[in-house]
Amino acid sequence: MLARNAWEKRKLGEVVLERNSRSGDKQLLSVTINQGVIKSENSGRKDNSSSDLSNYKLVKVGDIPYNSMRMWQGASGYSYFEGIVSPAYTVLIPSAETDGLFLSYDIKRNKMLSVFQRHSQGLTSDTWNLKYPQLSSIHVTVPKKNEQILIRQALTKLDALIAATQHKIDALEQAKKALLQCLFDQSWRFKGYSDPWEKRKFVQMLNNSDGLRRGPFGSALKKAFFVKESSFVVYEQQNAIYDRFNTRYRISEKKFAELHNFEVLPGDFLLSGAGTIGRIARVPKGIEQGVFNQALIRLRINESMTDSEFFLQFIRSDFMQKNLTETNPGSAIQNLVPMSELKNWTVRIPVVNEQRKIGSLLKKVDNLITATQSRLSSLELLKKALLQDLFI
Repeated sequence: MLARNAWEKRKLGEVVLERNSRSGDKQLLSVTINQGVIKSENSGRKDNSSSDLSNYKLVKVGDIPYNSMRMWQGASGYSYFEGIVSPAYTVLIPSAETDGLFLSYDIKRNKMLSVFQRHSQGLTSDTWNLKYPQLSSIHVTVPKKNEQILIRQALTKLDALIAATQHKIDALEQAKKALLQCLFDQSWRFKGYSDPWEKRKFVQMLNNSDGLRRGPFGSALKKAFFVKESSFVVYEQQNAIYDRFNTRYRISEKKFAELHNFEVLPGDFLLSGAGTIGRIARVPKGIEQGVFNQALIRLRINESMTDSEFFLQFIRSDFMQKNLTETNPGSAIQNLVPMSELKNWTVRIPVVNEQRKIGSLLKKVDNLITATQSRLSSLELLKKALLQDLFI
Protein backbone atom coordinates (compact mmCIF):
# COMPACT_ATOMS: atom_id res chain seq x y z
CA MET A 1 0.00 0.00 0.00
CA LEU A 2 1.24 3.48 -0.84
CA ALA A 3 2.27 5.62 2.13
CA ARG A 4 0.24 8.80 2.51
CA ASN A 5 2.19 10.48 5.33
CA ALA A 6 4.78 11.97 2.93
CA TRP A 7 2.34 14.07 0.89
CA GLU A 8 2.98 17.81 1.11
CA LYS A 9 0.93 20.85 0.17
CA ARG A 10 2.87 22.92 -2.35
CA LYS A 11 2.19 25.82 -4.69
CA LEU A 12 2.32 24.85 -8.35
CA GLY A 13 4.97 27.51 -8.80
CA GLU A 14 7.21 25.38 -6.55
CA VAL A 15 6.83 22.23 -8.65
CA VAL A 16 6.75 23.71 -12.19
CA LEU A 17 8.44 26.65 -13.89
CA GLU A 18 7.35 28.40 -17.08
CA ARG A 19 9.27 27.87 -20.32
CA ASN A 20 9.30 31.01 -22.46
CA SER A 21 11.87 29.98 -25.07
CA ARG A 22 10.76 30.82 -28.61
CA SER A 23 11.37 29.02 -31.89
CA GLY A 24 9.94 28.84 -35.39
CA ASP A 25 11.66 25.81 -36.91
CA LYS A 26 10.10 22.88 -35.00
CA GLN A 27 7.02 20.75 -35.67
CA LEU A 28 3.72 22.33 -34.69
CA LEU A 29 1.98 20.85 -31.66
CA SER A 30 -1.56 21.22 -30.35
CA VAL A 31 -3.08 20.58 -26.92
CA THR A 32 -6.47 18.87 -26.83
CA ILE A 33 -8.84 18.02 -24.00
CA ASN A 34 -9.10 14.31 -24.72
CA GLN A 35 -5.73 13.44 -26.26
CA GLY A 36 -3.40 15.89 -24.57
CA VAL A 37 -0.41 16.95 -26.67
CA ILE A 38 -0.56 15.87 -30.31
CA LYS A 39 1.07 16.87 -33.56
CA SER A 40 -1.02 19.58 -35.23
CA GLU A 41 -1.08 17.60 -38.48
CA ASN A 42 -3.01 14.87 -36.62
CA SER A 43 -5.57 17.21 -35.07
CA GLY A 44 -7.99 17.04 -37.97
CA ARG A 45 -8.28 20.83 -37.91
CA LYS A 46 -7.08 23.40 -40.42
CA ASP A 47 -3.84 25.06 -39.40
CA ASN A 48 -4.55 28.79 -39.03
CA SER A 49 -1.01 29.71 -37.99
CA SER A 50 0.73 32.58 -39.76
CA SER A 51 3.82 32.04 -41.91
CA ASP A 52 5.92 33.72 -39.19
CA LEU A 53 6.29 31.22 -36.35
CA SER A 54 9.30 32.88 -34.71
CA ASN A 55 7.25 33.87 -31.68
CA TYR A 56 5.93 30.35 -31.06
CA LYS A 57 6.84 28.76 -27.73
CA LEU A 58 9.30 25.89 -27.57
CA VAL A 59 8.15 22.58 -26.06
CA LYS A 60 10.64 19.91 -25.03
CA VAL A 61 9.98 16.25 -24.22
CA GLY A 62 8.70 16.07 -20.63
CA ASP A 63 7.15 19.57 -20.64
CA ILE A 64 3.47 20.11 -19.84
CA PRO A 65 1.94 22.65 -22.24
CA TYR A 66 -1.62 23.79 -21.64
CA ASN A 67 -4.26 25.93 -23.30
CA SER A 68 -4.70 28.82 -20.89
CA MET A 69 -8.24 29.46 -22.14
CA ARG A 70 -9.33 25.84 -21.60
CA MET A 71 -7.15 24.62 -18.75
CA TRP A 72 -10.29 24.31 -16.60
CA GLN A 73 -11.62 21.78 -19.15
CA GLY A 74 -8.48 19.64 -19.09
CA ALA A 75 -6.66 20.97 -22.17
CA SER A 76 -3.17 20.05 -20.95
CA GLY A 77 -0.82 17.12 -21.27
CA TYR A 78 2.65 15.63 -20.93
CA SER A 79 4.58 16.10 -24.17
CA TYR A 80 6.32 13.14 -25.78
CA PHE A 81 7.41 15.43 -28.63
CA GLU A 82 9.74 18.36 -29.13
CA GLY A 83 8.03 21.12 -31.04
CA ILE A 84 6.37 24.52 -30.83
CA VAL A 85 2.96 25.75 -29.75
CA SER A 86 1.05 28.98 -30.27
CA PRO A 87 2.04 31.90 -28.01
CA ALA A 88 -1.46 31.58 -26.52
CA TYR A 89 -0.33 28.40 -24.75
CA THR A 90 1.62 28.16 -21.51
CA VAL A 91 4.49 25.66 -21.26
CA LEU A 92 5.43 24.18 -17.87
CA ILE A 93 8.74 22.57 -16.91
CA PRO A 94 8.44 20.06 -14.01
CA SER A 95 11.04 20.54 -11.28
CA ALA A 96 13.66 17.88 -10.49
CA GLU A 97 11.49 16.67 -7.56
CA THR A 98 8.40 16.33 -9.76
CA ASP A 99 7.52 13.48 -12.10
CA GLY A 100 5.97 15.17 -15.13
CA LEU A 101 3.61 12.31 -15.98
CA PHE A 102 2.36 12.13 -12.38
CA LEU A 103 1.63 15.87 -12.43
CA SER A 104 -0.08 15.65 -15.83
CA TYR A 105 -2.53 13.12 -14.36
CA ASP A 106 -3.02 15.18 -11.21
CA ILE A 107 -3.93 18.44 -12.97
CA LYS A 108 -6.54 16.75 -15.19
CA ARG A 109 -8.54 15.38 -12.23
CA ASN A 110 -12.02 16.83 -11.76
CA LYS A 111 -11.04 18.24 -8.38
CA MET A 112 -8.16 20.21 -9.92
CA LEU A 113 -10.22 21.33 -12.92
CA SER A 114 -12.71 22.91 -10.52
CA VAL A 115 -9.85 24.77 -8.83
CA PHE A 116 -8.54 25.99 -12.19
CA GLN A 117 -12.00 27.21 -13.13
CA ARG A 118 -12.27 29.26 -9.93
CA HIS A 119 -8.86 30.83 -10.53
CA SER A 120 -9.38 31.61 -14.21
CA GLN A 121 -9.96 35.28 -14.92
CA GLY A 122 -13.27 36.45 -16.32
CA LEU A 123 -16.86 35.35 -16.00
CA THR A 124 -17.52 33.53 -19.26
CA SER A 125 -15.79 30.81 -21.24
CA ASP A 126 -14.74 33.48 -23.77
CA THR A 127 -12.63 35.34 -21.24
CA TRP A 128 -11.32 32.59 -18.91
CA ASN A 129 -7.56 32.81 -19.12
CA LEU A 130 -5.33 30.99 -16.64
CA LYS A 131 -1.81 32.31 -17.21
CA TYR A 132 1.24 31.13 -15.27
CA PRO A 133 1.20 33.85 -12.57
CA GLN A 134 -2.31 32.78 -11.50
CA LEU A 135 -1.59 29.08 -11.91
CA SER A 136 1.64 29.23 -9.91
CA SER A 137 -0.24 30.34 -6.78
CA ILE A 138 -2.62 27.34 -6.81
CA HIS A 139 -1.89 24.63 -4.24
CA VAL A 140 -1.45 20.93 -4.99
CA THR A 141 -0.66 18.07 -2.64
CA VAL A 142 2.15 15.80 -3.80
CA PRO A 143 4.11 12.84 -2.38
CA LYS A 144 7.84 12.17 -2.70
CA LYS A 145 9.03 11.53 -6.24
CA ASN A 146 9.40 7.75 -5.82
CA GLU A 147 5.71 7.50 -4.89
CA GLN A 148 4.77 9.80 -7.76
CA ILE A 149 6.52 7.36 -10.11
CA LEU A 150 4.66 4.35 -8.65
CA ILE A 151 1.32 6.10 -9.13
CA ARG A 152 1.97 7.20 -12.72
CA GLN A 153 3.31 3.72 -13.60
CA ALA A 154 -0.01 2.22 -12.51
CA LEU A 155 -1.96 4.81 -14.49
CA THR A 156 0.16 4.59 -17.64
CA LYS A 157 -0.20 0.79 -17.67
CA LEU A 158 -3.95 1.22 -17.36
CA ASP A 159 -3.93 3.82 -20.14
CA ALA A 160 -2.03 1.40 -22.38
CA LEU A 161 -4.64 -1.28 -21.68
CA ILE A 162 -7.46 1.19 -22.43
CA ALA A 163 -5.78 2.22 -25.70
CA ALA A 164 -5.26 -1.43 -26.71
CA THR A 165 -8.91 -2.22 -25.95
CA GLN A 166 -10.10 0.76 -27.99
CA HIS A 167 -7.80 -0.35 -30.82
CA LYS A 168 -9.39 -3.81 -30.66
CA ILE A 169 -12.87 -2.26 -30.92
CA ASP A 170 -11.79 -0.18 -33.93
CA ALA A 171 -10.26 -3.27 -35.57
CA LEU A 172 -13.41 -5.34 -34.96
CA GLU A 173 -15.63 -2.61 -36.40
CA GLN A 174 -13.41 -2.36 -39.49
CA ALA A 175 -13.42 -6.16 -39.81
CA LYS A 176 -17.22 -6.14 -39.65
CA LYS A 177 -17.41 -3.51 -42.39
CA ALA A 178 -15.16 -5.63 -44.60
CA LEU A 179 -17.21 -8.72 -43.79
CA LEU A 180 -20.45 -6.93 -44.66
CA GLN A 181 -18.97 -5.84 -47.96
CA CYS A 182 -17.90 -9.40 -48.82
CA LEU A 183 -21.23 -10.89 -47.76
CA PHE A 184 -23.50 -8.39 -49.46
CA ASP A 185 -21.58 -8.18 -52.73
CA GLN A 186 -21.48 -12.00 -52.68
CA SER A 187 -17.71 -12.19 -53.12
CA TRP A 188 -17.74 -14.65 -50.21
CA ARG A 189 -20.43 -17.28 -49.73
CA PHE A 190 -21.16 -19.97 -47.18
CA LYS A 191 -20.41 -23.50 -48.31
CA GLY A 192 -23.35 -25.01 -50.14
CA TYR A 193 -24.73 -21.69 -51.42
CA SER A 194 -23.90 -20.57 -54.94
CA ASP A 195 -27.18 -19.45 -56.51
CA PRO A 196 -27.38 -15.71 -57.31
CA TRP A 197 -29.30 -13.59 -54.84
CA GLU A 198 -32.83 -12.85 -56.01
CA LYS A 199 -34.01 -9.43 -57.13
CA ARG A 200 -37.03 -8.31 -55.16
CA LYS A 201 -38.91 -5.17 -54.22
CA PHE A 202 -38.01 -4.03 -50.73
CA VAL A 203 -41.68 -4.22 -49.76
CA GLN A 204 -41.59 -7.99 -50.42
CA MET A 205 -39.29 -8.37 -47.41
CA LEU A 206 -42.08 -6.92 -45.27
CA ASN A 207 -45.38 -8.18 -43.89
CA ASN A 208 -48.10 -8.16 -46.56
CA SER A 209 -50.78 -6.50 -44.44
CA ASP A 210 -48.90 -3.93 -42.32
CA GLY A 211 -45.20 -4.08 -43.15
CA LEU A 212 -44.43 -0.36 -43.40
CA ARG A 213 -46.13 2.38 -41.40
CA ARG A 214 -45.06 5.92 -40.61
CA GLY A 215 -45.91 7.39 -37.20
CA PRO A 216 -49.18 9.27 -36.63
CA PHE A 217 -49.55 12.95 -37.51
CA GLY A 218 -48.29 15.20 -34.76
CA SER A 219 -51.79 16.44 -34.03
CA ALA A 220 -52.83 12.86 -33.19
CA LEU A 221 -50.17 12.48 -30.50
CA LYS A 222 -49.50 15.86 -28.88
CA LYS A 223 -47.97 16.31 -25.44
CA ALA A 224 -51.40 17.46 -24.27
CA PHE A 225 -52.49 13.82 -24.54
CA PHE A 226 -49.79 12.52 -22.21
CA VAL A 227 -50.79 11.36 -18.73
CA LYS A 228 -48.80 10.71 -15.56
CA GLU A 229 -50.10 7.23 -14.80
CA SER A 230 -51.07 4.60 -17.36
CA SER A 231 -50.13 1.15 -18.63
CA PHE A 232 -49.57 2.49 -22.17
CA VAL A 233 -46.40 4.25 -23.32
CA VAL A 234 -45.08 6.25 -26.29
CA TYR A 235 -41.94 5.10 -28.10
CA GLU A 236 -39.74 7.88 -29.48
CA GLN A 237 -36.85 8.42 -31.82
CA GLN A 238 -34.34 7.90 -29.03
CA ASN A 239 -35.47 4.27 -28.80
CA ALA A 240 -34.42 3.63 -32.40
CA ILE A 241 -31.23 5.71 -32.16
CA TYR A 242 -29.87 4.19 -28.93
CA ASP A 243 -31.53 0.76 -29.19
CA ARG A 244 -32.95 1.14 -25.66
CA PHE A 245 -36.62 0.85 -24.83
CA ASN A 246 -37.05 3.01 -21.74
CA THR A 247 -39.81 5.61 -22.21
CA ARG A 248 -40.74 9.07 -20.94
CA TYR A 249 -44.39 9.50 -21.86
CA ARG A 250 -47.66 7.67 -21.27
CA ILE A 251 -51.11 7.86 -22.83
CA SER A 252 -54.53 6.79 -21.65
CA GLU A 253 -56.12 3.49 -22.63
CA LYS A 254 -58.65 5.42 -24.72
CA LYS A 255 -55.90 7.21 -26.69
CA PHE A 256 -54.07 3.91 -27.15
CA ALA A 257 -57.25 2.37 -28.59
CA GLU A 258 -57.55 5.30 -31.02
CA LEU A 259 -53.97 4.74 -32.18
CA HIS A 260 -54.05 0.93 -32.21
CA ASN A 261 -52.72 0.88 -35.80
CA PHE A 262 -49.47 2.35 -34.43
CA GLU A 263 -48.95 -0.27 -31.73
CA VAL A 264 -45.42 -1.55 -31.18
CA LEU A 265 -45.01 -5.32 -30.86
CA PRO A 266 -41.95 -7.47 -30.04
CA GLY A 267 -40.12 -8.30 -33.24
CA ASP A 268 -41.09 -5.03 -34.93
CA PHE A 269 -38.35 -2.69 -36.17
CA LEU A 270 -38.39 1.03 -35.39
CA LEU A 271 -36.59 3.26 -37.88
CA SER A 272 -35.59 6.85 -37.14
CA GLY A 273 -37.22 9.07 -39.76
CA ALA A 274 -36.14 12.61 -38.81
CA GLY A 275 -32.98 14.34 -37.62
CA THR A 276 -30.71 11.36 -37.06
CA ILE A 277 -32.10 9.39 -39.99
CA GLY A 278 -31.82 5.67 -40.59
CA ARG A 279 -31.04 4.33 -37.11
CA ILE A 280 -32.94 1.13 -36.52
CA ALA A 281 -33.68 -1.04 -33.49
CA ARG A 282 -35.46 -4.34 -33.14
CA VAL A 283 -38.19 -4.31 -30.50
CA PRO A 284 -37.36 -6.85 -27.77
CA LYS A 285 -39.69 -9.10 -25.83
CA GLY A 286 -41.15 -7.83 -22.56
CA ILE A 287 -41.68 -4.20 -23.58
CA GLU A 288 -44.54 -2.12 -22.20
CA GLN A 289 -47.59 -1.91 -24.44
CA GLY A 290 -47.54 1.30 -26.45
CA VAL A 291 -47.46 3.21 -29.73
CA PHE A 292 -44.71 4.93 -31.71
CA ASN A 293 -44.61 8.65 -32.47
CA GLN A 294 -44.43 10.68 -35.69
CA ALA A 295 -40.61 10.64 -35.90
CA LEU A 296 -40.51 6.86 -36.38
CA ILE A 297 -41.30 4.32 -39.08
CA ARG A 298 -42.41 0.85 -38.03
CA LEU A 299 -41.25 -2.11 -40.14
CA ARG A 300 -42.66 -5.63 -39.84
CA ILE A 301 -40.96 -8.34 -41.82
CA ASN A 302 -42.40 -11.19 -43.85
CA GLU A 303 -40.99 -14.01 -41.72
CA SER A 304 -41.40 -16.61 -44.45
CA MET A 305 -39.03 -14.64 -46.67
CA THR A 306 -36.92 -12.52 -44.32
CA ASP A 307 -34.70 -13.47 -41.37
CA SER A 308 -34.93 -10.95 -38.53
CA GLU A 309 -31.20 -10.70 -37.78
CA PHE A 310 -30.30 -10.50 -41.48
CA PHE A 311 -32.83 -7.69 -41.93
CA LEU A 312 -31.38 -5.73 -39.01
CA GLN A 313 -27.83 -6.03 -40.36
CA PHE A 314 -29.06 -5.25 -43.90
CA ILE A 315 -30.67 -1.96 -42.85
CA ARG A 316 -27.66 -1.00 -40.71
CA SER A 317 -25.18 -1.60 -43.54
CA ASP A 318 -23.45 1.46 -45.00
CA PHE A 319 -25.01 1.15 -48.45
CA MET A 320 -28.54 0.92 -47.04
CA GLN A 321 -27.94 3.83 -44.69
CA LYS A 322 -26.88 5.94 -47.68
CA ASN A 323 -29.93 4.83 -49.64
CA LEU A 324 -32.26 5.83 -46.81
CA THR A 325 -31.36 9.51 -46.97
CA GLU A 326 -31.73 12.21 -49.57
CA THR A 327 -30.39 15.76 -49.54
CA ASN A 328 -32.61 18.70 -50.43
CA PRO A 329 -31.35 20.59 -53.51
CA GLY A 330 -29.23 23.55 -52.45
CA SER A 331 -29.25 22.43 -48.81
CA ALA A 332 -27.23 20.16 -46.55
CA ILE A 333 -30.39 19.01 -44.77
CA GLN A 334 -31.05 15.30 -45.15
CA ASN A 335 -34.45 13.64 -45.17
CA LEU A 336 -35.68 10.10 -45.25
CA VAL A 337 -36.53 8.98 -48.77
CA PRO A 338 -40.30 8.99 -49.49
CA MET A 339 -42.17 5.89 -48.36
CA SER A 340 -43.38 5.25 -51.92
CA GLU A 341 -39.78 5.15 -53.14
CA LEU A 342 -38.70 2.99 -50.22
CA LYS A 343 -41.36 0.38 -50.97
CA ASN A 344 -40.31 0.08 -54.59
CA TRP A 345 -36.58 -0.24 -54.08
CA THR A 346 -35.06 -3.19 -55.89
CA VAL A 347 -32.88 -5.21 -53.52
CA ARG A 348 -31.00 -8.47 -53.84
CA ILE A 349 -31.46 -11.01 -51.05
CA PRO A 350 -30.49 -14.64 -50.58
CA VAL A 351 -32.79 -17.49 -49.59
CA VAL A 352 -33.88 -17.52 -45.94
CA ASN A 353 -31.45 -20.24 -44.85
CA GLU A 354 -28.49 -18.25 -46.16
CA GLN A 355 -29.91 -15.12 -44.56
CA ARG A 356 -29.92 -16.95 -41.22
CA LYS A 357 -26.26 -17.93 -41.59
CA ILE A 358 -25.28 -14.38 -42.51
CA GLY A 359 -27.31 -12.89 -39.66
CA SER A 360 -25.90 -15.37 -37.15
CA LEU A 361 -22.29 -14.65 -38.17
CA LEU A 362 -22.73 -10.89 -37.97
CA LYS A 363 -24.51 -11.23 -34.62
CA LYS A 364 -21.46 -13.06 -33.23
CA VAL A 365 -19.22 -10.21 -34.38
CA ASP A 366 -21.60 -7.70 -32.76
CA ASN A 367 -21.53 -9.66 -29.50
CA LEU A 368 -17.73 -9.60 -29.53
CA ILE A 369 -17.73 -5.84 -30.16
CA THR A 370 -20.26 -5.31 -27.34
CA ALA A 371 -18.21 -7.44 -24.92
CA THR A 372 -15.06 -5.49 -25.79
CA GLN A 373 -16.87 -2.17 -25.36
CA SER A 374 -18.06 -3.37 -21.94
CA ARG A 375 -14.46 -4.17 -21.02
CA LEU A 376 -13.41 -0.68 -22.15
CA SER A 377 -16.11 0.90 -19.97
CA SER A 378 -14.93 -1.15 -16.98
CA LEU A 379 -11.32 -0.04 -17.51
CA GLU A 380 -12.37 3.61 -17.78
CA LEU A 381 -14.36 3.32 -14.55
CA LEU A 382 -11.32 1.74 -12.88
CA LYS A 383 -9.14 4.64 -14.01
CA LYS A 384 -11.68 7.13 -12.69
CA ALA A 385 -11.67 5.36 -9.32
CA LEU A 386 -7.86 5.28 -9.19
CA LEU A 387 -7.62 8.98 -9.99
CA GLN A 388 -9.89 9.60 -7.03
CA ASP A 389 -8.26 7.14 -4.61
CA LEU A 390 -4.56 7.50 -5.43
CA PHE A 391 -4.45 11.28 -4.98
CA ILE A 392 -5.01 13.29 -1.83
